[in-house]
Amino acid sequence: MENRAKKIVIITEKVIAEKVTRIIENAGGTGYTITAADGKGSRGVRTSDHLSNDSTSNVKIEAIVANTEQADRIANEVASKFFEDYSGIMYALDVEILRPQKFQKP
Repeated sequence: MENRAKKIVIITEKVIAEKVTRIIENAGGTGYTITAADGKGSRGVRTSDHLSNDSTSNVKIEAIVANTEQADRIANEVASKFFEDYSGIMYALDVEILRPQKFQKP
């Protein structure tokens, strides 16, 4: 991996987070970050407060992958498997890795 990479961001329902991260790993992603995500969209207001549960809360899953092809593979698989039945958006960003040794496999 050069110092340039792609960051894919997937905001979706918490209930499918484990399945989404499995897709990231199967596509060659070496890690990801998951955070709670509050917001409002086409399916109404979602909150991660103490009253919500796994079936009503959203998460933001972020992964840095080597290239556009990996990001596209992840996005296409997540969209085709889940986004007809679950809420979700995705986007990708060009990023520069400041600590490239963190992404080198032993």
